[in-house]
Amino acid sequence: MSVRLNKYIAQSTRLSRRSADSAIEDGRVLVNGQHPQAGQQVQETDQVTLDGKVLTPATTMQTILLNKPVGYIVSRTGQGGRTIYDLLPAEVRHLKPVGRLDKNSSGLLLLTNDGDLAAELTHPKFQKIKIYNVRLHKPLAPLHRQMISDFGISLEDGLSKLELERLQDGDELNWIVTMHEGRNRQIRRTFESLGYEVKRLHRTHFGTYNLPGDLAPGKYISL
Repeated sequence: MSVRLNKYIAQSTRLSRRSADSAIEDGRVLVNGQHPQAGQQVQETDQVTLDGKVLTPATTMQTILLNKPVGYIVSRTGQGGRTIYDLLPAEVRHLKPVGRLDKNSSGLLLLTNDGDLAAELTHPKFQKIKIYNVRLHKPLAPLHRQMISDFGISLEDGLSKLELERLQDGDELNWIVTMHEGRNRQIRRTFESLGYEVKRLHRTHFGTYNLPGDLAPGKYISL
């Protein structure tokens, strides 16, 4: 059975498929001692090396769901801060995050070594629903709610349109926010553009996955 070279590398290392493509372009990858072609397929019998090291892809796909606490960076290098990998035992630290949550956000974060699953959940064409609980520093004005949900807010990287629902009737501070995109800090930037500070941003759903109510911050479950 053949597999695309960048997927083979991603399953064998901590690189994403995009980073694997860059390594191939930079000449760091050899297949049976030869520089490969872009998009090349490899067999189980082929020898693939990265920077001279023979690669062996993971044979078991593994995915976990982490309840990320506030204050942790979704990265392997924390640049002086704490990372999500400080929360995880050694046997799952090879897994890669699916998407991001910023340092001040919390909630559902998937990590996996299944490249197909990660691509399905993050590629824009699949438009996976993400749901967040959001708390603002002041009540959301009816006009601003209509602008966000009906017309969208113009940001520097395009129009941002979010679905808004009160967490409780009569509560204008706490909202359930549903989105179909995943642009960097999109929810925060949308509210900030109208003069609101997001005090809490907690993800509860990502595609078909939802955060268990009894999963404590910093803990994870295997899927």
